Parts: sequence; structure tokens; C-alpha cells
Amino acid sequence: MSDSRGLQRVSPVESQPVRRFPRPVDDDVEVVVEVQPAILRLENVSKVFSTRGAPNVRAVSSIDLDVGCNSITLLQGPSGSGKTTLLSLIACMARPTEGRIRVGGQDVTRFSEDLLAEVRRRTFGIVFQKHHLVRGATALDNVMIPGLPLPGWNGDLRSHALDLLARFGLGGRAAIKVERLSGGEQQRVAIARALINDPEIVIADEPTAQLDSESALGVIDLIGELNANGKTVVVASHDPVLCRSGRFTQVVRMRDGRVV
Repeated sequence: MSDSRGLQRVSPVESQPVRRFPRPVDDDVEVVVEVQPAILRLENVSKVFSTRGAPNVRAVSSIDLDVGCNSITLLQGPSGSGKTTLLSLIACMARPTEGRIRVGGQDVTRFSEDLLAEVRRRTFGIVFQKHHLVRGATALDNVMIPGLPLPGWNGDLRSHALDLLARFGLGGRAAIKVERLSGGEQQRVAIARALINDPEIVIADEPTAQLDSESALGVIDLIGELNANGKTVVVASHDPVLCRSGRFTQVVRMRDGRVV
């Protein structure tokens, strides 16, 4: 299906053939393993930043990566390894200097800025490392903002936002301006905001960075819950609690802008 602008809603690329492996004990019984199709695909992707009076910075270099539909992928590496830049490319917030990016089978590399904005709004829920909440607005308003540009909202946006805040233990803080919230509370508002449009793909950059251990474990449980509900999740983190959780179907280790 496509909208009036010809933009298709993301759907997994055509499924690969099912692989069948005969069991050695009983030739009459087969074990069937289905290969997950890639909902995100990066092909030889690099990102170079130009700096005046200094050498160019190659933040990401020659990345090939497939992210399976309904998977949980961890981008792991030290600060400066290129995780955040790679997330911004995956989420269509930046364009690659080289290579191609496919979302649901569509090559979005040459999309116009307007079409990229539609892809972001309809496909991705993004949890930024520094939150990027709107100061002066309440927690409720911040959660509702991404849903406002979308026509034909199915249901009550305000009620949905309140439900999300309650889900993160912030039901009583909905009317508080975000600058009066603690760092952990702001992080939870940012996660709730990322879910308001029921995205197919959730992108999270250091989602546990400002949370205590108990709250971090809650985020880990949430990641598993999102995945169980059919969402694809991509997380960048070097938090030991998150990295050792065992919840990820794919771990991509990065250093100096490359997959290692």
C-alpha cells in the first residue's frame, strides 16, 4: 500500500526460502528453520564529516549490515566507535556519504527530505541519547508531539499518551514540565514518546545511560516486550547491564567506525 505521495509503508522484504535440515535420527521427520527477512539493510555504508581547516572525519566506514524483521540488535562499542552515527543513518536522520540503505526493501538513500521525514515519522520510534525533549512543555505534551502531524489518528492521542506515561510509572507526572523532572524521568518520557506512533522499528541510543540499575532492568524488560509484540529493535549501548542481558538476537561490535 502507498499514500498519495507514492510512499510505501514499510514491510519486510520478500521472505527468503525456508531451509530444511533432516534430523539424523529419524529421516521421516524434518526440522524447519525459517530465515528472518531483513527489514533494514546497509550496503557498504560510510559517513564522512567535513571539518574546516582539519582533515575529514570518517565516522563510519564500509558497513554491511542486515537487521532481521522482529529482531533485537545491539550496537556495542566504546564512545567514539561510530554507534550513534550508524544509528542516525539507520533511522534516516542522516545520509550516507557512500553506500545504500534499504528500509523494508525500499532504497531510501536518494529520497527527498520530505519523503525521509515521512519514513521517520511512520516507521521509526527514536530514543535519543540526550532526550531532545521540548523545554517548557509538559511530559504529556512531549509524548504527544510526534503523533500530531499524522492525519487520521486512530483513537484518542491524549489517552494513548497518558497510558504510555502510566506504563513507565509517570502517570502522576504528566502535567509537570520536563525540565522539572529528574534525568531518569526524562529518559522514560523520551521512551514513551518514541512509542506514541506505534512504530515498526524502535531505535534507542544509550537508553539506560541515566537510569539506576532497577530502572535499567525495566528498560531491558521493555525491549523484550516490544520484540514479543512484533517490533524490530536496534539499540546502541556500552552499558554492561544492558550488554550482558542476553536479550539480543544480534550483537554488532564496533570500533573506529567499523564492525569488528
